[in-house]
Amino acid sequence: MLWAGFVFGLLGSFHCVGMCGAIALALPGRPEAASASAGYVGGRLLYNLGRVTTYSGLGAATGLLGHSLRLAGLQQSLSIASGLLILLLVGLPPRYADALSAGLGLRRPLVWVKNTLARLFQQHSWRALFLTGLLNGLLPCGLVYLALAGALSAPGVPGAAAYMACFGLGTLPLMLGFSLTGRLVPLPWRTRMRRAVPYVASLLAMLFIVRGLGLGIPYLSPQLRSATASKNQPAALHSMHYCR
Repeated sequence: MLWAGFVFGLLGSFHCVGMCGAIALALPGRPEAASASAGYVGGRLLYNLGRVTTYSGLGAATGLLGHSLRLAGLQQSLSIASGLLILLLVGLPPRYADALSAGLGLRRPLVWVKNTLARLFQQHSWRALFLTGLLNGLLPCGLVYLALAGALSAPGVPGAAAYMACFGLGTLPLMLGFSLTGRLVPLPWRTRMRRAVPYVASLLAMLFIVRGLGLGIPYLSPQLRSATASKNQPAALHSMHYCR
């Protein structure tokens, strides 16, 4: 399902431009003096790679939770729960993102993140741009929450980290281009694509739910229970042999 994370990030990047485009345009640097220089482009690339790095770290933390639940035998239920969680987040109004962060006790750390970002914007170095990207990935974002809900059912910690890395890489082309030009996509198209994000997320949620149902569809919805039963069958026959 790594491809799903990349596609979701690619389409969701229009949402990123709308929500975080101002940060990308305000990054330190002088485009009129060095718009074609390697330093200017490299700095913007480092900023976006910082975002991808944070997304991967969040994915690894989410994968650790998902791995613990799978050890409890909740693999298929976890996939269904991930899909339902995505649908719930799709229906959650954006204004509740801050309220959700406050309810999780994240208000004070977010204040620190915003204050640190303000200081980093006063610096003109590649290190500052990379750190800006790292911290930007921690800001409240409904799209990232949707991606993390999908990473919850990824196979293992590396799989969840890779899923979120693919999501971040999907957002990279448009965000990088926008930070370089500021006019890569006209506003009407950005608005249309932002409106399409909930529909894409809902489709992704349905894929997770169908996969968790174990309908016996190859690659899409494998029947995991039958495989588990076949593994237990020899042990059952062996015990029956000794019962006689």
